[in-house]
Amino acid sequence: MPALALAAWAGGLLAALLPWWATGVVALAGTVTAVLRRSGALLAAVLVLAAVGAAGLLRDAQLQRAPVAELASARAVVTAEGVVTSDPRPTTGFEDGVAVRVTLREVTGRGTTYALRSPVLVFADAGWEDVELGSRLRLDGRLAPAEGDDLAATLAVGGSPVVVAPPDVWWRGAAAVRASLREAVAHQPEHQRALVPALVVGDDAGLDPQLAEDFRATGMTHLLAVSGTNLTLVVGFLLVLGRWCGVRGRGHYVVGLVGIVGFVLLARTEPSVVRAAAMGTVALVGMGVDGRQRGPRALGVAVVVLLLLDPGLATSVGFALSAVATGGILLVAPGLRDAMARWLPRWVAEAVAVPLAAQLACTPIVAGISGQVSLVAVAANLVAAPAVGPATVLGLAGGLLGLIAAPLGRVPGTPAGWCAAWLVEVAQRGAALPVPAVGWGTGAVSLGLLTALVVALTVVLPRLLARPATGIGCCCLVAVLVLVRLPTPGWPPAGWVMVACDVGQGDALVVRAGKASGVVVDAGPDPALVDRCLDRLGIERVPLLVLTHPHADHVDGVAGVLEGREVAEVETHADAAYGSTRVVGDATLQVLWPPPGHTVENPNDASVVLLAEVSGSRLLLTGDVEPPTQLALARSWPGLQVDVVKVPHHGSRFQDTGWLLGLGAEVALVSAGADNDYGHPAPETLAALSATGAQVLRTDRQGDLAVVVEDGALGVLTTR
Repeated sequence: MPALALAAWAGGLLAALLPWWATGVVALAGTVTAVLRRSGALLAAVLVLAAVGAAGLLRDAQLQRAPVAELASARAVVTAEGVVTSDPRPTTGFEDGVAVRVTLREVTGRGTTYALRSPVLVFADAGWEDVELGSRLRLDGRLAPAEGDDLAATLAVGGSPVVVAPPDVWWRGAAAVRASLREAVAHQPEHQRALVPALVVGDDAGLDPQLAEDFRATGMTHLLAVSGTNLTLVVGFLLVLGRWCGVRGRGHYVVGLVGIVGFVLLARTEPSVVRAAAMGTVALVGMGVDGRQRGPRALGVAVVVLLLLDPGLATSVGFALSAVATGGILLVAPGLRDAMARWLPRWVAEAVAVPLAAQLACTPIVAGISGQVSLVAVAANLVAAPAVGPATVLGLAGGLLGLIAAPLGRVPGTPAGWCAAWLVEVAQRGAALPVPAVGWGTGAVSLGLLTALVVALTVVLPRLLARPATGIGCCCLVAVLVLVRLPTPGWPPAGWVMVACDVGQGDALVVRAGKASGVVVDAGPDPALVDRCLDRLGIERVPLLVLTHPHADHVDGVAGVLEGREVAEVETHADAAYGSTRVVGDATLQVLWPPPGHTVENPNDASVVLLAEVSGSRLLLTGDVEPPTQLALARSWPGLQVDVVKVPHHGSRFQDTGWLLGLGAEVALVSAGADNDYGHPAPETLAALSATGAQVLRTDRQGDLAVVVEDGALGVLTTR
């Protein structure tokens, strides 16, 4: 089964990354080889590969060639009916609003009505925030192409939601439990009342972004999202409860099945939840009788089934992390546990071995998407582990008892909040350590070296941890690396003229204005991240802060820019003087967009576009402008040539390539967050820029990007 799982994964990757005929060629070659060698195992692997590949091609064809996709290409106004498949989420839009996933069942557009099943992302105003999962809605709005590969289109609607049919009873029951869970901890401090629902069912609404960043820095993000750990704890609690109630034999399977189905309903039937449920089930099998033999087989079955149901998971980083972490726990953790159990209590050895094995297995993937290797993840998860189980189980108990009476739910909800407080403390203190993580390259050589190092550690660690002296020595070495900040010479680099800060999925740019002084253009989504970037550059004064447009991924970090710095002036798209030129210290800035009186439906097209000149280099800062404005810029400023371009809209695939490539930039910088939900940056945009000979760099892979000028020569240095 593990071999078939790898074959299924290969099929999904072939369908996603190569032309359609590549899957057929590989399947045919594999079939011929299997027949010639009379290998039933190879033939089975080829059949699985072909099945997943075909499913992936059919899925892509359904999304890209469906009537909804064709109407979206024409940006048609439609009337539709559909079923809500996700909870509404606040958007980072021009105005307050929400985004909610809907599966359209019927669409009328351009005079034709279609019956179908097409997933779309609906953008609506704040009045839609109470739309219930599972309800059937009537929708009127305009379709547009979607950037994600799991959506047929986006749909912008206006007005209040029109409910055709309410959710089914099971969805109403799940919503009641979730509401009861929130009520059970409503009397707790802010962090605790937001964290407990996240631990139990992945409901992270209201979680402080800074706290979420602390969890990320300490390798504890999996606690904030639905993961196999959640299901293992919830179903394990139900199995123990069933045993107390006298359930025996096959009754355990019934209890387990009810628990899994109930968990999926509570946490929502989104792909990440289904994936987590599958991996949690594998973990339960691995913890049972003969788990070391049955666990890997169960993991193989789970991977094959999930990829057949959703071939797009083959390119999902979340899916890869779940599968690899589960495999590490099943295959690596037992050896580490047995080694440490020679001189430690077995329960202590197991508590250390499980997060250590999962972290080792995931390290190359995490480094590939974040460019970092966490040093505190194992220790933080180890210290947090005693509180995770109680917080989850008590939180669930609070939600269930609260259905009887709200005060009754607060009885277990209160200690659940206390346990959550411990997790908050661990995350905040871990993130505040001098070196919670170290930078690591994301190139093939760097990741290959890291993978080889992880494999070597997997072989060597059981021997090192089997003896007290070497085991404690390893712990002391990691402690020194974490607690002692080593010098990082060369940053900021001499001669830097502009830096694109790594602030996740957002923009924050700094143009050098003088010693300890810089013009900041956008502030990203997180105050802590932009503050750290400015600290690294030694920026103490900000003579000008420009906010290109009021989307959260550009403005929510403003507090970080203001932290401990003198900010002289703030300018937005509403007061930027079109065509004006000013000198700010070492920088000369010209406003190329927007013109006076300019109005647009899409806020991205209202972005301030700046042309900056520093040390003889011309830098174009483009905000999130999209093709209509890019075409307008080409007409308003013909022949514009620059040395560096900040690629619009995080490298989105929606670009006027004639204008973008015609700028003649030597360097193209892309600000994007690792593993973001939008597919930024688009491979076709990167390929087009690279084909011109431009040096293309991206913050999600290379961290802060510094443009430097030395002896008249242009270059780029990065923090990874």
